[in-house]
Amino acid sequence: MNYDVIVIGGGHAGIEASLAAARMGVKTLMITILAEQIGASSCNPAIGGLAKGHLVREVDALGGEMGLCTDKTGIQFRTLNASKGPAVRGTRAQIDMDQYRMYMRNVVLHTNNLDVKQEIVDGLIIEEGEIKGVVTQLGNTYQASKVIITAGTFLNGLIHIGDKQQTAGRQGEFASVALAEYLRTLGLDIGRLKTGTCARIDVKSVNTSIMEIQPGDTPPPPFSFRTDKSTFHPKQLPCYVTYTNEKTHEIIESNFYRAPMFSGQIEGVGPRYCPSIEDKISRFRDRPRHQIFVEPQTMDETEYYINGMSTSLPIDVQLEMVQSVEGMENAKIVRYGYAIEYDYIQPTELKHTLETKKIKGLYTAGQINGTTGYEEAAAQGLMAGINAALCIQGKEPFILRRDEAYIGVLIDDLVTKGTNEPYRMFTSRAEYRLLLREDNADMRLSHYGKELGLLDDDYMQKFETKKEALDEALLFLSENYVTPTKEFLAKLSQIDAVKINEKTRWMDVIGRGAFNREKLITLLPEFEKYSDEVIEQILIEAKYSRYIEKQQQQILQMDDMLKIKIPKDFVYSSVAGLSNEIIEKLHKIMPPTLFSASQISGVTPAALEIIHVHIKLRQKGKK
Repeated sequence: MNYDVIVIGGGHAGIEASLAAARMGVKTLMITILAEQIGASSCNPAIGGLAKGHLVREVDALGGEMGLCTDKTGIQFRTLNASKGPAVRGTRAQIDMDQYRMYMRNVVLHTNNLDVKQEIVDGLIIEEGEIKGVVTQLGNTYQASKVIITAGTFLNGLIHIGDKQQTAGRQGEFASVALAEYLRTLGLDIGRLKTGTCARIDVKSVNTSIMEIQPGDTPPPPFSFRTDKSTFHPKQLPCYVTYTNEKTHEIIESNFYRAPMFSGQIEGVGPRYCPSIEDKISRFRDRPRHQIFVEPQTMDETEYYINGMSTSLPIDVQLEMVQSVEGMENAKIVRYGYAIEYDYIQPTELKHTLETKKIKGLYTAGQINGTTGYEEAAAQGLMAGINAALCIQGKEPFILRRDEAYIGVLIDDLVTKGTNEPYRMFTSRAEYRLLLREDNADMRLSHYGKELGLLDDDYMQKFETKKEALDEALLFLSENYVTPTKEFLAKLSQIDAVKINEKTRWMDVIGRGAFNREKLITLLPEFEKYSDEVIEQILIEAKYSRYIEKQQQQILQMDDMLKIKIPKDFVYSSVAGLSNEIIEKLHKIMPPTLFSASQISGVTPAALEIIHVHIKLRQKGKK
């Protein structure tokens, strides 16, 4: 059968890739090992978090599905870092894992231009360096000019529980072994990574009454810009917090010799920022306790996910250490924790479109690119699906810059720097994080979603109304001034705002101190017409206006710099401060401009600045 795009895998990356391509009008096929597991959450029952919430909002603003699904199936919603600035806040939601999976599967199965096949892809059809289709274990051949691999941990997956090993992509599910072996024959740079999950315990066997309770926020913050906040009142379940203790640590330490990650049984590198409990005890032995989050997996509350206790220790040790924790003395384990090793492709093998450099038409997204997390996977899947569809339609690729989106930071980091450990998104990775906030993801990206055909007219009409109101208000605040008259100073004193001593922009007046809707309208009654959502944006923009202006100026300077032409006879080896690797690549490729140089894997912004300085010095020397 003939398709335009084939997506291998039905996880978070595969779903967004398939939906994006199909919704853009190209004939798409998703091939997945188990159709009923489309959208399954292999590990924690949560979406979002610090920086990860930014990714979900951006996926949503572009027309992706993750945010909508989370709002429909979430069982607790919270804003992390709520006491800190808007740039580093993150929305996080506990999800009903069963409902999430069923929602996503139904969306996929009801989407036009999208077929689903339950098979295992064993190999690719490649002719003269260009993808032509795939071959499955059943002997079926499906032809397509674009193939997106989103195999997750299934690519040569190997599960570890103590000294027990099992070839699987997820507990109880087949691994994709033949495809992994085939990819190694293509000359791709392939490595091995490791991740893990914790035990799940029977809710009836846990005493949460002696644990710290962690409720959701009221009102709950939805993820999707398409969710109506006025009607968003989901039922929320509490999570709980407990702690390990010295007994827990002694149990784990006395069994280090049985831990696969210490015995040499596991070779893959694990996620630095989400270590197993045995790794935490080993690295931070001086700490008397470690926090454990007890999280419901579904609205029915049948199992708890023990966040913070990821492990691959033997089953007897798992039970003993779990029962040593306060509130879990009588815990019954329903599913044991495990570690899983899997193959990944070094992402420097990819272009910014997520197409491989060696094979035309072959794209990869998600954990196969060395990332960890549902959110990072969804973002990559969306971008791969979009770019595959655009290429088929003969259109220019869609590449987000680092100053436009966390998605741009994520992909640029991967394809230019590569990774030797599971990559996780952090706000600290974004140079322009004051511009790239969760709250303004729609303002930054929804026009792209509309152009791509991924956002409908109803949403865009509401978006345009909001944008026009915000632009109008910010223009007024930027262009109008107020003087320190007695009357105005009295108003400032009345609302406990910072006084002014000279003629001042309204933007700077509002940007000082803690303003809310009531205070703003006291000073500017005409702003009462704006919605709470618009007011929130106004206050954030005012608070950071000076910093935002500075970052925007830096971006303009960078844009101007990237347009500069590199002399054809430029000798990179004469430039101090460039690594041998960068010099070798630049001499080989000979990029015509600094922008072209910026697209070369491994050429960093710092390297570009050094080259820019030398070009300017050379130009001055010729005058």
